[in-house]
Amino acid sequence: MITRRHHLAVLAAATVAAGSALAQSDTVKIGVILPMTGQQASTGKQIDAAIKLWLAQNGNKVAGKKVEVIVKDDAGVADTSRRLAQELVVNDKVVALAGFGLTPIALATAPIATQSKTPMVVMAAATSSITEASPYIVRTSFTLPQAAVAMGEWAPKNGIKKVVTLVADYGPGNDAEKYFADRMQLNGAQVLEKLRTPLRAPDFAPVLQKARDAKPDAIFVFLPSGQGAQFMKQFAERGLDKAGIKLIATGDVTDDDQLADMGDVALGVVNAHHYSAAHPSAMNKKFVAEFQALNKFRPNFMAMGGWDGMRVIVNALNTTK
Repeated sequence: MITRRHHLAVLAAATVAAGSALAQSDTVKIGVILPMTGQQASTGKQIDAAIKLWLAQNGNKVAGKKVEVIVKDDAGVADTSRRLAQELVVNDKVVALAGFGLTPIALATAPIATQSKTPMVVMAAATSSITEASPYIVRTSFTLPQAAVAMGEWAPKNGIKKVVTLVADYGPGNDAEKYFADRMQLNGAQVLEKLRTPLRAPDFAPVLQKARDAKPDAIFVFLPSGQGAQFMKQFAERGLDKAGIKLIATGDVTDDDQLADMGDVALGVVNAHHYSAAHPSAMNKKFVAEFQALNKFRPNFMAMGGWDGMRVIVNALNTTK
């Protein structure tokens, strides 16, 4: 098992390997690949805003050189991500790659990071195996098992004994389904049915009807950032809340970026996650206030991953000069 400390050490070592490029230029270029358009545009918007906030707070200098962040839009398409990563490494001579809104995008880029020995900071994509795809990857977001296991612990202790799971059918969804179901069953609860929706353009109505027909105590849901508001609308339209079926989820579903658009159906939803804009720590209050001073929306967990990612990259560059 590759440890977090090992990944950080490799990241620092890779910045040393990029030292010759740094020495010959007054500018340090960081390539950021994000879905700025398409279904995951919320993710791109949040991370881009967080990177700009970090630079506003800390300045755009590293080891005496100017930082230039080059943002490329992959629209959530893995083939585009791979091409953009290659262009950033070969043509722009970036010292690090960052961003990566979805698992397929991160996995498509990993071989380029390995071949070019370029540090790759995953700020969003959350399948647990991503960091094993290249020794040059470090992640500043989270993994779905973290959230799913916590919910699988909480639910049986709070009267939920029969559940239906509903997840997006790709890496993180598979993680969420497996780890939640395993933990529920370990705690004596029953998973009645496992339902999946396509990553692209999902229609939730048929699977929600199946979930309602199973008559569970609750439905456990994972969806990628950006799909929560649409899901919550259809959850209400299908009357699952009126049928007494509790909604439990990972925090992606009640995303801070979309929460205001969900209406009263979001009241009573219980989720487990690693970040909330409402967290009362002094550091988070400062982060949220300064983020909203620059933007007309509140930060979500993607913004946190972007802000932390910039901190990791710049600290590594400063440490290795």
